[in-house]
Amino acid sequence: MDTKKSGLIVALIAASAAGLQVSGSAYSADENMSFFITSDGNGDGANFGGLEGADAHCTSLAKSAGSSKNWAAYLSTSMIIDRSSGSPVVTDGISARDRIGSGPWHNAKGVLIANNIDELHSDQANINLETGLDENGNPIKGRTDKPNEHDILTGSDSNGHFSTAGGDTTCDNWTSNGEGSAIVGHHDRVGLNDSRNMVSWNSSHGSAGCGEDDLPKTGGAGLLYCFATN
Repeated sequence: MDTKKSGLIVALIAASAAGLQVSGSAYSADENMSFFITSDGNGDGANFGGLEGADAHCTSLAKSAGSSKNWAAYLSTSMIIDRSSGSPVVTDGISARDRIGSGPWHNAKGVLIANNIDELHSDQANINLETGLDENGNPIKGRTDKPNEHDILTGSDSNGHFSTAGGDTTCDNWTSNGEGSAIVGHHDRVGLNDSRNMVSWNSSHGSAGCGEDDLPKTGGAGLLYCFATN
């Protein structure tokens, strides 16, 4: 074998060992990832300082993984009643599905999660224990793991709209770390039974509270779904 061919083979082997794509560039979260579950919460339960703070949490973690895209947390807000004036002003809630762009979305390993909004909110959504990865491509603990962290905060119904179920479903619109509750989804699609809500990635049940010590009671760690909007 001549020297040039031998050198080429060595280079290809080295590139493969380094995890590079021989026909293209090295993997880059900035180029590929458009969906992830946060690797951790913000340390204050469900209090993110509202949607803006939750988006910032997603953006910060994505940036640490090499992404420069714009990111939004998959969170809805509840209907707001402002009684500060003589006549109460009612403001409709914000739906998570309206905040996250149009897709398609891929996880940190490049696996397709959904092509568009409708697919994301259908049985075709590819979110489960194997594909629901954090910003670094690591799995999130499921119901059979210890500790169980499959409760992902959403405040949403199964179609991604703000909930009209009554009561607090968003931990006071993501500003409470005490009393209240928030709707969560199961990223591993596993629950106490196989009913539709127990296997829903975005709308399974309410949390036991909003505090840092409350969320683990039903299997949560204050984690969020994050979607790239561009």
